[in-house]
Amino acid sequence: MFHVTVLGSGSTGNSALVETAGTRLLLDAGLSARQLKKRLAECGVEPDRLDAIVLTHEHGDHSGGVQVWCKQYGTPVYCSRLTAQILQKEGCDAVRNWRLFQTGADFEIQDVRIRSFPVPHDAVDPAGFVLEHSGARLGLLTDLGAATKLVYERVRGVHTLFVETNHDERLLQEDTRRPWSVKQRIMSRHGHLSNAAAAAVIGEVLADGLQRAVLGHLSRDCNTPELAVGAVRQVLEQNGRESVEVFCAGPSEISPRMLVG
Repeated sequence: MFHVTVLGSGSTGNSALVETAGTRLLLDAGLSARQLKKRLAECGVEPDRLDAIVLTHEHGDHSGGVQVWCKQYGTPVYCSRLTAQILQKEGCDAVRNWRLFQTGADFEIQDVRIRSFPVPHDAVDPAGFVLEHSGARLGLLTDLGAATKLVYERVRGVHTLFVETNHDERLLQEDTRRPWSVKQRIMSRHGHLSNAAAAAVIGEVLADGLQRAVLGHLSRDCNTPELAVGAVRQVLEQNGRESVEVFCAGPSEISPRMLVG
């Protein structure tokens, strides 16, 4: 069996638990170590039963809990060499067991095979992932400004796709708290996916066996779950695929434990 549980997703922190019968992984650790421990306990997972942390990139809402967590528990951390270098320069010295990969390479953590691939974002070496176990496939697309041809190629055939629906374009443009330079960065190729852009990604991979879309990393100010889900549902209806499950993850509560495949 292959399951994923989103522990939290949003601008304040991102992390998801992936489980098989013999393996437990964290995809990103952007919550505090205290929150990670608390939310893992809700999933019935003790800290010393965690096999690895896998990081998409170095930004604090994806890696902020690593320093304290590793100081307490020593969990191996998988990330690209450039990501590790940035974290070390920023004072992340508690990690004693770096497991470095080159973005674009495949690697295995026990019974989970992971394919990494580059995504466009304003980080040093951001990555997307496809995780596979016993033929079931989970895709992770978070923090990217555009879906490249390579991104589409890599996520074709996934059964569950986590994809960021960061902002509604109209709400972002009308937001009075962000300067125009910040809005430009968010909407740029190296920023974040809008609801419409994420829905387009989902529409492109529908024919390849997609069963579930998990939406995440919603902006607190420039999006709502209703807008994000609505954009995706519209694409599903246009393609006659209303049966595809859509779940919107939030920052403060864990998701249901979702079967992949």
